[in-house]
Amino acid sequence: MEEVSIFPIISLKPEVTNYLKGVFLNKEVLAASSHKEAERRFQKLLSCLSHPPSYTCVRASTHLASLEEIKRKLEEELKKQQQMCGSSAEEVQVQILPHPCIPDVLLLPVIGPRHVKQLSSELVVGAQCGSAVLRGAHVFAPGILASPKYMKPGDVVSVYSDLEGKCTRGATSFQGKKVFVGNGVAQMARASIFTDKPPKGIGVQMVEPLYQSYSFDGVLPSLVFLQNLPSVVVGHVLAPRPGERILDMCAAPGGKTCHIAALMGDQGEVVALDKIRNKIDKICQNAKLLHLHSIKAFCFNSVQAVSEDLAQETEGPPFPPESFDRVLLDAPCSGLGQRPNMANTWSLKEVCSYQPLQRKLFHTAVRLLKKGGVLVYSTCTVTLAENEEQVAWALDTFPCLSLQPQEPHIGAEGMLGAGLSPEQLRLLQRFSPELSWDQMNTAAPFHCRADRDTIGFFIAKFLKN
Repeated sequence: MEEVSIFPIISLKPEVTNYLKGVFLNKEVLAASSHKEAERRFQKLLSCLSHPPSYTCVRASTHLASLEEIKRKLEEELKKQQQMCGSSAEEVQVQILPHPCIPDVLLLPVIGPRHVKQLSSELVVGAQCGSAVLRGAHVFAPGILASPKYMKPGDVVSVYSDLEGKCTRGATSFQGKKVFVGNGVAQMARASIFTDKPPKGIGVQMVEPLYQSYSFDGVLPSLVFLQNLPSVVVGHVLAPRPGERILDMCAAPGGKTCHIAALMGDQGEVVALDKIRNKIDKICQNAKLLHLHSIKAFCFNSVQAVSEDLAQETEGPPFPPESFDRVLLDAPCSGLGQRPNMANTWSLKEVCSYQPLQRKLFHTAVRLLKKGGVLVYSTCTVTLAENEEQVAWALDTFPCLSLQPQEPHIGAEGMLGAGLSPEQLRLLQRFSPELSWDQMNTAAPFHCRADRDTIGFFIAKFLKN
């Protein structure tokens, strides 16, 4: 059978591809570099988005134990995991690297793409499940869409991800657009997967994934938290202090909320808002798991979280103006920086629909922030409209806001195209995976590769004067 080592670039609707190309080849960018160089970087961005980052990032619960102790325990757990998968004690090697600039981050190299032979027995999973497999997960039964007709536990199958969402659940084969993500061993019979009652548990244990990384399912749940590196950076940029009152406006699933509480030593108050009830439950679960007691989560639409009719601080929303020392607005966005993302079926209208909502949330954030307070705005997308253009709009709309330096600043500066000055761009932090591709498989220090090879992400820090 054919060997597979790498996927194609991310599959997008042509209108979205053209839109993104216009973003990354805008007039300001082309004035600063050649068209050929800008085009090359854009194509590398599309290629990077379909692959996982080269390092798995975990945030260590340093409010519960030292980084060194957590690193030691994690090494022990991952060695056990490898031995359970058949590796001998002599073969087991676990490399865990502390980040030199971020005191609560551990990095684990991801090996891949590897040469894995495709088998004749094929199993198809949804795109979300396929992306999870590329980042080290096994195949959970709810993600399975199609399987061989007579599949039983112990059968070895090749796992494919459905790129366009066209595979019918319960099919025995699929000829649509799909991508190979590795080989695994079935843990369930086909009849147990496709029933009226939603299946639970691992359906396929991956034994030859295209990208070799660790599974963190159930591994030290109180001490390590899987989180993308830029998402950890956000908490440090916000720089919460013990005793402060902090608002996380769009908090689910609570990773950043919990990080903020941990950075405060669990002293103070972190108010988390989200308008979807089951997401609030997830925030509370994470807080309990990480032994954090300063978090108060409410099911509420953050756009409506401020009220001029209130004269004094309230425990829950809405709140009177100037109720918070710091505000994190990790805004809903088009998510075009998420990795791995092998396919996106959104229309251009959907991709461009977030800017008005982000501005409504921004208005609320500024009103809720105390004078002298800090507002951090972040997204996990690569568009100009949701990032640098929003900063330019905010500075023009709110004279009380000024951009502030970020610490740590391990990403690149802001992108040209929104009319911001060079000084303003240097204060922004943009993580664009296309910046990293030339550093892959080089002699550059590991943390340089890890800092550049991330999801697409954007951070801006403001002070309310």
